[in-house]
Amino acid sequence: MIRSIPRPVVRANQVVIFVTSVLTIVTGQALLLLIPLIANLLGLVRFNPIMRIAALCLRKPKSSYIPEDVNQQRFNSYIAIACLALSFAGFMLGINAIGYAFSAMVAIASGIALCGFCIGCFLHFQLKQWQYRRSLSK
Repeated sequence: MIRSIPRPVVRANQVVIFVTSVLTIVTGQALLLLIPLIANLLGLVRFNPIMRIAALCLRKPKSSYIPEDVNQQRFNSYIAIACLALSFAGFMLGINAIGYAFSAMVAIASGIALCGFCIGCFLHFQLKQWQYRRSLSK
């Protein structure tokens, strides 16, 4: 059986990433990026506080929601962590162009995901296709 996460829980994480990224761009307060960065880093050890809180707010049984694949979400989390960390580092090192660029990338990707198209999922699928084709040629 494939392990899954209810879609509203995933969406809550996406909302936090989107809001903090946009607020960082608008206010220039890079410390806001630490909220989703730390939460997603903790998610690597299976404790994302944003997702835990969202899961507590579910009104129906978890199985009644559209499932999101855990491995897919972990892949997306790696991408988010990298972009958030690079953005934060850019701001902290005084290279604001890097900070703004990576914040914008995260904001755009999470915003598009909230609209229904997951860029990370598309990249993950392409990676799996490439790995499969490569295995055939061996």
